[in-house]
Amino acid sequence: MLSELAHPPVLLLERCVREAERQTWKKAKGPHQPCPPPTIIEYHSRSLPGPSGWISSLDSPGRSGASQGSGHNGQRGWSYSQGIKGEAYRKRPKMSSGIAFYGPVQNVEENLMKPLPEQQAEAMIKEKAWNSSENPKEPKNQGLSSRTFLCPDSEKCLSTNTSLSKHRRVHIGEKLCACSECENCFISKGDLTKHESIHKGEKPFACSECDKCFRTKGNLTVHERIHTGDKPFPCSQCEKCFSTKGKLTVHERIHTGEKLLTCSECEKCFGTKGALTKHKWIHTGHRSKGELTVHECGKCFTTKSNLTKHESIHSGEKPFACSECCKCFRRKSELTEHERFHTGERPIKCSECGKCFSTKSNLTKHESIHSGEKPFACSECCKCFRTKGELTVHERFHTGEMPFKCSECGKCFKRNDELTVHERFHTGEKPFACSECGKCFRTMSELTKHERIHTEEKPFACSECCKCFRTMSELTKHERIHTGEKPFACSECCKCYRTKGELTKHEKIHTEEKPFACSECGKCFRTMSEFTIHKRIHTGEKPFACSECSKCFTTNRELTLHKRIHTGEQPFKCSECGKCFKGKYELTLHERIHTGEQPFKCSECGKCFKRKYELTVHERIHTGEQPFKCSECGKCFKRKHELTVHERIHTSNAAENQCAGNCKSCRNPNQ
Repeated sequence: MLSELAHPPVLLLERCVREAERQTWKKAKGPHQPCPPPTIIEYHSRSLPGPSGWISSLDSPGRSGASQGSGHNGQRGWSYSQGIKGEAYRKRPKMSSGIAFYGPVQNVEENLMKPLPEQQAEAMIKEKAWNSSENPKEPKNQGLSSRTFLCPDSEKCLSTNTSLSKHRRVHIGEKLCACSECENCFISKGDLTKHESIHKGEKPFACSECDKCFRTKGNLTVHERIHTGDKPFPCSQCEKCFSTKGKLTVHERIHTGEKLLTCSECEKCFGTKGALTKHKWIHTGHRSKGELTVHECGKCFTTKSNLTKHESIHSGEKPFACSECCKCFRRKSELTEHERFHTGERPIKCSECGKCFSTKSNLTKHESIHSGEKPFACSECCKCFRTKGELTVHERFHTGEMPFKCSECGKCFKRNDELTVHERFHTGEKPFACSECGKCFRTMSELTKHERIHTEEKPFACSECCKCFRTMSELTKHERIHTGEKPFACSECCKCYRTKGELTKHEKIHTEEKPFACSECGKCFRTMSEFTIHKRIHTGEKPFACSECSKCFTTNRELTLHKRIHTGEQPFKCSECGKCFKGKYELTLHERIHTGEQPFKCSECGKCFKRKYELTVHERIHTGEQPFKCSECGKCFKRKHELTVHERIHTSNAAENQCAGNCKSCRNPNQ
């Protein structure tokens, strides 16, 4: 037997008849009077139109009626045309087939032409579905309530048979709703409607706070959580909260280590679709279809959000300001990461060594240290790098590109962070302060190195001599002593050096550039470090004290050499005669005895010297300069040593004068 659900017009008719009975009773008795029990009206199914009309067959049990009357064409039943056209009708108690209707029928034809609201129609269909016991489409699910529909594929429970049908399309991949614009297909009409709003540009849901518009109510609800700060989805592991369920799901994969998406090329796994898509660009060398191009620089992007973020570079817009230092950023995420410098928060932890980081990108770079993975290779020299950014910076050594220019002095840099640090020389900004001594630094790395002075931490050890260093760069420079490597060569004289800094200092000899001038004596220096050491002569500052004898020195190098007096250490040995020295410079001077080298030549007379100081003293013969003046008699000297010897005359004369006739032995010679 066919169900009544197969004949929606019959349901519409039943609804209209019931509504007409209710309205008639209220008009006659008043709106607050209860309705009487409904009168049962039955009609024979054969009186309804056939296949060209509403139904062709109907077999529902009739209900007991009241009075009797003759039917249509001699049949027991109620004439459909007669019941619609007039108020009078006939009732038969004995019916073989039909549907019961209640009350007198008035204006049924008019009400029948008005369609029911979708929600009411669905509710009536749902009600009939529960009451129908012979619906062949309903699955018989043991152990579930009579109003629950179980999906056999995923064992998910649905409340209606319609919902079950829509849900089954997910498993079979059926997409019945096609977009007329782009031919994309969707499982449900609702999904198609949301998609079509993209083509129409329709965004009917506006935020009351910032007037931003959205295509769906769900997107608006998620956006409003930015203003309210509401994050209703907490992580059960670390109690971190998120504004959407999707973000929570992605976050939980950090704890579980789950990576559902695998690259078909290299089988590398990823936790999100976006991460997999970006990774595939490495293999394909290009982005997917539907790229968005920005006309300023021609750079392409796959999403509108990434394009919008990039356009802020051209516009210079930085709407997110730090409340601590007022520094502005283009993105909210950049501001959040920056604020961690002030708070010291490092929420991202390495699972291998427990080291914590302020950003996910820093953790990713760090994890490649443990894995040893360096997937980015330079096409020029085949050197490999852990990140694409490091490769890009490296390639600029080959191309000579320096895209970051200082607006103050015009100096160019390969990296933006180098420019940022350089600009702090002009502004004098030193945002990183030591918590122990209050000393400030321009970069976080400088502060980290400085803090190891207080902690005496030296985590980098030499594999040859086991000497330890505070930084990796110091260890690298030290290892070149053992290997003899000097990779930095002077383009003028081809002299080689172990570090870039040493080469830079040397090149200033050829250029005679001395940009650092002393405000006290006007003396100029090639490097900032030499200038800093020189200023301590005027201030008398000697910040480096010996722990054994408390003697103080102006430089750390002088202190290191002094400590070797106490320890007796002489680590620098001459390869010719085996003589040992405390310092490298002393060994260099000694080796010139064997080689006869005299690299310092006087430009006036051509005389050569082993040491720079000897040349400087010699040049004073030509210039007549005598910079060392006696404070007692005003006599001047070319060398500091000559002044020291001279001052002893004054001190010895003072002792003699003080002693002549004034001491006790002179006054009483007989005692």
